[in-house]
Amino acid sequence: MSSELLMAIREEFPALKQKVNGKDLVYLDSAATALKPRSVIERLNRFYTMETANVHRGAHHLSDAATTEFEKARETIRLFINADSIEEVIFTKGTTEGINLVAQSYGQEFLNEGDEIVLTEIEHHSNIVPWQILAQKRKCILKYISVLENGALNEADIETVIGPKTKMVVFTGCSNIVGTLTPIEKLVAKAKSVGAVTLLDAAQFVTQKKTDVKKLDVDFLVFSAHKLFGPFGFGVLYGKKALLNKMAPYQSGGSMISSVGFQETTYNHLPFKFEAGTPHVSGAIGTMTAIEFLKNYSMEDLFNHEQKLMQLLLAEFRQIEGLKVFGDNDSKAAIVSFNLTGAHHSDIGQILDQQGVAVRVGHHCTQPLLAKFNITGTVRASISIYNNESDIAQLVEGVKKAQRMLL
Repeated sequence: MSSELLMAIREEFPALKQKVNGKDLVYLDSAATALKPRSVIERLNRFYTMETANVHRGAHHLSDAATTEFEKARETIRLFINADSIEEVIFTKGTTEGINLVAQSYGQEFLNEGDEIVLTEIEHHSNIVPWQILAQKRKCILKYISVLENGALNEADIETVIGPKTKMVVFTGCSNIVGTLTPIEKLVAKAKSVGAVTLLDAAQFVTQKKTDVKKLDVDFLVFSAHKLFGPFGFGVLYGKKALLNKMAPYQSGGSMISSVGFQETTYNHLPFKFEAGTPHVSGAIGTMTAIEFLKNYSMEDLFNHEQKLMQLLLAEFRQIEGLKVFGDNDSKAAIVSFNLTGAHHSDIGQILDQQGVAVRVGHHCTQPLLAKFNITGTVRASISIYNNESDIAQLVEGVKKAQRMLL
């Protein structure tokens, strides 16, 4: 990426112009949530200022306009993930709800006692707990593909853990703590060979690689808008139409019905069968705008820019005695989790904040994985398209200062 293009991208994010504790803000917490470009902020402001209306049944201009934009957003998202039909694009409040929807509406109906659900050891809690609850209720068995010391999946486990009793394989495309990009094609191919259904948690993946559900051939895929430079509280569940048609509604109420009587209800068709209640209209419009923003750039160029900064950071970190990076493998996104021997991650985070550097500390909703590494938490720096070499230098200097102060 040229320096001119990077400067132009940074200009799109107003949050970067502020100072924190008298220092220029260095935002390295994009794995938690990405900053919002001006186009998204202005589009949401325009909707709430001039276009506020509910969708689908209003008999007035504002409702018609909102409905048009709402469904335009669905088509934009369909194209973004290359789904066959808008009927396969279900609006949710985020990745977590999408996973719970599949666990409840598909898992509760089609999984039985003794069936196996395969996960990986690098899953976020939101892709572990719903399956634990399902397994307890349906008496299923949870099995895990292990993680190597460098944070990569143990690919040998794919062949041995996924077997004849496997009915579902659920996995992340990109780890939120070590950044590992998982071998999606191998996981899907093995799952298909035993007739298992797949779910891909793409919360981190959608900002890293072009997401093509046809090419990936996953049965379900979930992601959240707020990590994709869009608004909070909005997400997407993609599901193959044949599976979605077999599934019962996840929630009930308005919009998901075709007709209601005192004794019986007929459900609406896809995608509305899974979208009970007043929808997050601004969320859909804001997500559409975020995708349109991203379409101005090459995903490959953005990914390579982040990779270059990560390699710069890792090279600097290797020069710091007592600093350990977790998950330093050859196939990962620009997410770097680390600790300083003898210092608590929370203390490091506080000192970095005093230097204007925003990182995340704690267990990152991956407690089982951290327990395997015999640690309770890490400092996590996650790089995005708006970061530059100066940000990396400021982080490194902040870490060195924390080391001097704490050790």
